[in-house]
Amino acid sequence: MKKSKRILALALTAAMALSLAACGPKEPAPAESKAAEPAVSQGAASGEAVYRYLYSSEVQTFNYLYTGTQNDFQMSANCVDCLVEYDSYGVMIPSLAESWEPNDDNTEWTFHIRKGVKWVDYTGKEVAEVTANDWVTAAKWVNTAENEASNQYMYDGIVKNAQAYYDYTAYLLESENGTKTVDGEGNPIEPVDEVKFEDVGVKAVDDYTLVYTMEQPCSYFPSVLSYDSYMPVYEPFLTEMGDKFGAATGPDTILYNGAFLMAEFAPQDHRTLVKNPTYWDKDNVFIDRMEWRYNSTASTLGPEQFVRGEVDYTELDAALLTSWLQDDAKYEMVSPSRPSVAYSYFYTFNFEPRFDASLEPDNWVLAVNNENFRKSIMFALDRVNALAIQDPQNPESLVNNTVTPATFASAEGLDFTQYPALKAITERDSFNKDLALDHKAKAKEELTAAGASFPVKVYMRYNPSTTNWDKECQIVEQQLEGLLGTDYIDIIVEAGPSTGFLASVRRAGDFGLMKCNWGADYADPQTWTDPFAPSGSGNNTYNFMHTSAEMTSKSAETQAIVDEYMALLDTAKALTAVDELADRYTAFAEAEAHLIDHAVIIPFSISTSGYVATRLNPFEGQYAPYGLALQRFKYQHLLDTPMNMEQFETLNAQWQTDRAAALEAAGQ
Repeated sequence: MKKSKRILALALTAAMALSLAACGPKEPAPAESKAAEPAVSQGAASGEAVYRYLYSSEVQTFNYLYTGTQNDFQMSANCVDCLVEYDSYGVMIPSLAESWEPNDDNTEWTFHIRKGVKWVDYTGKEVAEVTANDWVTAAKWVNTAENEASNQYMYDGIVKNAQAYYDYTAYLLESENGTKTVDGEGNPIEPVDEVKFEDVGVKAVDDYTLVYTMEQPCSYFPSVLSYDSYMPVYEPFLTEMGDKFGAATGPDTILYNGAFLMAEFAPQDHRTLVKNPTYWDKDNVFIDRMEWRYNSTASTLGPEQFVRGEVDYTELDAALLTSWLQDDAKYEMVSPSRPSVAYSYFYTFNFEPRFDASLEPDNWVLAVNNENFRKSIMFALDRVNALAIQDPQNPESLVNNTVTPATFASAEGLDFTQYPALKAITERDSFNKDLALDHKAKAKEELTAAGASFPVKVYMRYNPSTTNWDKECQIVEQQLEGLLGTDYIDIIVEAGPSTGFLASVRRAGDFGLMKCNWGADYADPQTWTDPFAPSGSGNNTYNFMHTSAEMTSKSAETQAIVDEYMALLDTAKALTAVDELADRYTAFAEAEAHLIDHAVIIPFSISTSGYVATRLNPFEGQYAPYGLALQRFKYQHLLDTPMNMEQFETLNAQWQTDRAAALEAAGQ
């Protein structure tokens, strides 16, 4: 055991020293320790099970019909149920819909609502019964442009006439109900044909029968329903609350039908969730109370509070992890987090820089529009080295060569990442010193002729509340500058705010090059194209490659790349028939490969929280590589002792075997 701990600690120390070498052995199995016992029921806490967590980034809203950020919907995911949910292996199972079925061509889906489920307030007082109309009400609110729902894109192209209704309500808003023909800047307002909400494909046939009609055949539609924009809402309460619905001011701004009630909420102080005593499936909720405490320095305080028994989960900063691994008692508290293909991380170049003049945005515009410049960065980025800060034993396991992670989806027995356009990309390591230097030489010649100055300032931001992101940026800075030269690039790393990071940094365009992520929303490759779509959920603010011609800083060459991508995307989206699935995957693979081949984006990794200390078994909670399943605490027990590495590896191996059997039995 001590030898294994030492190997891991030395590997981490090498990563912390910003070494460019690969890190230690991959299999440090403790030779003299006992075999881990995989029984998930072992160690369940006696008495009231209270889960305690320290957090540093406050929610912006509880309005699950509006938000598209994980930090917000982590609360609603535990307080409001969807039509479907998932077991611990990723098999879709009934939730608020007891059963469902499509018609012959998947253009209509009928859901049979569970009877007797109650809406309650935060005290547990019954308000009303959950009925099919609650999903109709939700669809109307999300698709009414005035509400500016950031998750409305989940209806676009899926539910019949949803986008047309949204566009019509947007026209009414802009034209003041048709009374204006030009906007405030004198531009004409184009009329939009009337679409009534009654024309939108969501209908409550009766209190317990809900029918969705598709824009086109959609075999994956049930997987869409585990996202927050398809959560139900009680219409009288929504109307009563008005703009205050879901306000992050207290627990009384939403109603509850899920596993937990938010008994208390004080912004930037605490949140308290308690088990819902009226919950329809309360026998599968094993945590009685969750106490979330706010502290702006949670990542620093969390580990020591875990040792003192004051919190039940903390991520371990790489600097601290080394000392924990060398301490016999603390070593037994450490386990890896489970890598997840539900999120993909990738570096994006910002084509519309909106940062301070001192950072030379005009010079950045010249550089970012040069494909050789972008490729020099892409081929110079040593992802394995950067990811060693997250997993010093096996950073290669986190590398994601494509945006769509391997194992996420397959058609006709072929994984999406193995389809022709992506196969070569999937099987390579993009880190290539010779290619990086070759593209640097070409870029320098072309950019000098275009009037650019060197070194190009590369403005890179990070969220300080995300464990190890600061250290990863330092590694990337040193590694890129070390290979390409400080005469060519000057990477400027700067922290953003821990709360509201997306709004103030990414969506504001206040960066040049930054690691971004996207979480899958449903079980189809199209979900991974949403960050690069021209509209919906603020998705075009990932790299601003779809800004209008009047605003654009894109060159003609960059615009041609974007136009070709959109054409490829349109082709893929049009392939919807049941017998066109393989063709659909082929077309989406071509679209994704196009962005990677032109270095518009640089795939980086799948999701991980690195090493953690936890009293939860990650393998017994809900699992799905999309939607809200991973945010839910239903099915999880609180353990008497922390999960350790050996237990994690044993449980992980057993879970992989059991999951394969479960998916096969479910026909998935």
